[in-house]
Amino acid sequence: MEITKQTTMGEMLNYDIGIARILMMSGMHCVGCPSSVGESLEDACAVHGLDADEVLASIQAYLKEKK
Repeated sequence: MEITKQTTMGEMLNYDIGIARILMMSGMHCVGCPSSVGESLEDACAVHGLDADEVLASIQAYLKEKK
């Protein structure tokens, strides 16, 4: 699965639950919130004042390490 800024939180977490740790370490502590699963990574980052490109890079680095 290719994760982009348009990927929803739910899609990412269904793909690899380990991404939750990356999100929480970035300052996004609402990972389990029911309303967050339909939000894109970009939208969720905007709500939390985070740089979506930085969070995406962290997620991609995590996934690359797993390979």
